[in-house]
Order: sequence, then structure tokens, then C-alpha cells
Amino acid sequence: MTENSQTISLPSIDSAIALAGVQEENLKFISRHTGANLILRGQDVVIYGQPKAIQRSLNVIRFLETYWNTGKLITQPDIMTAFQALDTGREEEYQNIQKQVLAKTRNGDLIRAKTFRQQQYIKMIQKHDITFGIGPAGTGKTFLAAVIAVQALLKNECDRLILTRPAVEAGEKLGFLPGDLQQKVNPFLRPLYDALYEFIEPAKIPELMEKGKIEVAPLAYMRGRTLSNAFVIVDEAQNTTPAQLKMVLTRLGFGSKMIVTGDITQTDLPSRQHSGLVVASKILKDVEGIGFCYLTQGDVVRHPLVQKIVGAYEKNEGMSIRF
Repeated sequence: MTENSQTISLPSIDSAIALAGVQEENLKFISRHTGANLILRGQDVVIYGQPKAIQRSLNVIRFLETYWNTGKLITQPDIMTAFQALDTGREEEYQNIQKQVLAKTRNGDLIRAKTFRQQQYIKMIQKHDITFGIGPAGTGKTFLAAVIAVQALLKNECDRLILTRPAVEAGEKLGFLPGDLQQKVNPFLRPLYDALYEFIEPAKIPELMEKGKIEVAPLAYMRGRTLSNAFVIVDEAQNTTPAQLKMVLTRLGFGSKMIVTGDITQTDLPSRQHSGLVVASKILKDVEGIGFCYLTQGDVVRHPLVQKIVGAYEKNEGMSIRF
């Protein structure tokens, strides 16, 4: 059967690089999902294959035009979401994801949802006072939460930003580590700092902390407090005990929002200890005002290998592995 071909001429070399990806990984990815063969020739993409495969490739590339037309590097989650939109008739919803910019980093990069579930997560945070973001590594749970929280702080929509997580590796007992409290907890809170640095000059963060605008502390230091007019992020919640998570959830005061993130497949608690995140997801699932968003392997926005690693572990979950 003779193959057909069709050529797409892109507006610039930058557009061609953005669409093709590093070592043309994006074109290979589209090929695997359509059955067509995509080849980059200068600013042209030549598509070989059967008519249906060519058309499917053309449709996905058209869906991605907002990205490649501006030279913005396209990721595999972008392409997968485009396929989902194509296959489910959600083109308008996908266009809305592309248009809705959540924030701009200090470097000028635009932050937006990359998948439908990430968009759902963002909307849930905006709508609910307490939101649980549950899913594997790399799905943007903590980063998107931090983006929304920092924007709220910068727009004076809250008085302070509180970032906390259980220091489970040290059993919440940090005394043996050198330095003051901040130096002791920094290793456990580094992922939260990384998100802050995207939007606030690193030199300004100590000043904001000194003024009480930003507070970063281990979970144990939340006990006995009422967190009013605050945006609270509880990270790595799978490593809380049921009592710990109940304690921090009941700290919520008026005018506050709380986002609880975690990956129930990566619990570091002792084997006989129940995860507070797992317990809360069962007990609170029907409570009005609390939202649950479950992200999956398809929402991983880190290196493509991360998605494969998550998928491999999910596939083998529960299997007995001998060494």
C-alpha cells in the first residue's frame, strides 16, 4: 500500500525546534501515537503514512500551535493533553488551558496548567478552602500550590504564606542537626523554597520571613495555633500520622486556604503506621468545602523518564520482588 505524505511549513526555526523537541523526541512521540512518520527538514515537517494517520498528526500539531508559534518548547504532557482533547472532543477546553496563564516567573516564563487534571486542580484550589492534591512525583502538586499561594500573597489576598511538611526522616526531632531552627529544617523544606524562588527574589525571602509574611516550619510547630488570613501548604502529607494531619487541618482559621499535597505510594512512615493522607482521603471525601484532586502518571511534567518510572512502579505495585 503506497504511503501518502503532507508537509507543514512552520514560521521559523524556533517554531520547528519547539515542535520537534530535543533530538526530535516530540515528533517520535507523535509518530508512536498516530502510526505516521514525521521528519523535520529545516522549517518543514514532512508527514508520511496512511491518510488517517496523517490527519491525526496534523490535528495534534494544529492543537499545539499556540506553543510552537511562539517558539515555546513543547513537552510530552502537552502532546498527550492535545491527543486527549482530540479524542474526546475537548478542543475548546484545551484552548482555554493554553490561554489561561496562572502566573509569570521572575525570568518571564508563563505558568499554566499542562494537563486537564492540573487545570481541575487549579480550579479546585480556587473554589475550596481546603484542597487535597494527591498523585505521584512530578505532577506539579506542590509547585502549582506554591504558585497560587505566592500570587495570593503578592496581591495581598492573604496576610501570610505558611509552608510546612513533616520532617519524618528525623522523626520530627531535629535537635541532632547543626544550626538554628531554620537551618535544621531547610533540608526538609527545600522543594518549597525552590518554588518560591521562581517568583520572589531569593534576597527578599529572608526579609519576608522576618516580617512574618512567609513562614516555613516543620509540621510539629503548627500545634496549638490558629492560622487565620493565611495560605497554608502542607507538603508530603503522606508522611503524616492521622493525628498529625487532623491537628494541622483543624488549625485553619477564618479567611484562610489550605492545600494538602502528597503521594500515597511514597510513604516513609514505619510499616505498621497508617498514613494520615490515606485516612483523611477516606474520612473527608464527602465533606462540603473540601476538594480532592487525584493526579496520575499522565500528569507528570518532569523528565519523560519520570513518567516511565512512575508507570513501571504502578504496574508492579503489589508484586513480590526478590533480590
